[in-house]
Amino acid sequence: MTGVLSATRSKVAAARRIVVKVGSSSLTTAEGGLDPARLDALVDALAARRTAGSQVVLVSSGAIASGLAPLGISKRPRDLATQQASASVGQLVLGHAYVSSFARYGLRVGQVLLTSDDVVRRSHYRNAQRTLSRLLALGVVPVVNENDTVATEEIRFGDNDRLAALVAYLVGADALVLLSDVDALYDGNPSRPGAQRITEVLDHSDVAHVQADAGGSDIGTGGMTTKLASARLASAAGVPVLLAAATDAASALGPADVGTAFATGGRRLTPRRFWLAYAADPRGKLQLDDGAVKAVVDRRRSLLAAGITSVTGEFEAGDVVELTNLQGDVVARGVVAFDATELPMLIGHSSPDLAPEHRREVVHADDLVPLRH
Repeated sequence: MTGVLSATRSKVAAARRIVVKVGSSSLTTAEGGLDPARLDALVDALAARRTAGSQVVLVSSGAIASGLAPLGISKRPRDLATQQASASVGQLVLGHAYVSSFARYGLRVGQVLLTSDDVVRRSHYRNAQRTLSRLLALGVVPVVNENDTVATEEIRFGDNDRLAALVAYLVGADALVLLSDVDALYDGNPSRPGAQRITEVLDHSDVAHVQADAGGSDIGTGGMTTKLASARLASAAGVPVLLAAATDAASALGPADVGTAFATGGRRLTPRRFWLAYAADPRGKLQLDDGAVKAVVDRRRSLLAAGITSVTGEFEAGDVVELTNLQGDVVARGVVAFDATELPMLIGHSSPDLAPEHRREVVHADDLVPLRH
């Protein structure tokens, strides 16, 4: 790529705090063992960015893949117990490799293992945020991964692309770089003739037609679909994103003149509103009539019982719920002020018709985030 950088690429190139995600297939051999040369090349690029004055957080897949060869397993296991066992072995292999590689530049590394509970639960979210911020203040390069040794199917992120987007917001990153075995986003399968590379995404609706591959490699779990979702999540929260090949890491972390750049979708949300919109685990749904949808989404008003048409799920006061329109589309998220057992007798009634203890807002405007996308 030549010429003047776009505004998005300029932001990535100038970012003072940057989160970089790398996938398993970019660090391992086809047989599943860790590839030291690939890992060293990645660290070379990360260290150069550090030398240039940026703080760097690395979200690295590869723990399960790194444990396959030592355990004599030929491909990624399907059962959870073997995945956890492989991760237990592989996390030490991967961690030692990073410590040794970064030591070539005199840089210290700290491992941070997370499950989705650590960002879904508000108290855990703040704790993870404090830990990562302190590591950066101490000059350490945090290496983040999902805690595959203990994560169950119910609390898994599913892929590290989503984890990277959440971490980018968690640490207040100025940019997110997703390194993959694909060099950019294409309007079709890049292995097929005629597929066109997309260099800039200004609005995610512009790439809604892209038929991304939903699956990953035999080694990893992520595909282009998860990377698009990660880019959408981060850019919607005000973090510019660059998707590039891991082999182009030096350029991606230098002039940012490779891959596909995703522009931000608006103002950066406050940490609480970001948590509500993207990290919290909703416990139920409230269906709203058209008037309530307009009040909540367009006028940013609190949700009152009169605008609710139905309630689903089991939740308690203080839980996060999704708010939907009559067609079932999620239009907002918020913290509900009533238990699920209380609401059925309140819905559809205006405040003057209710007992004094039930006249408060069902979801207060301060605890509500519209989801226009």
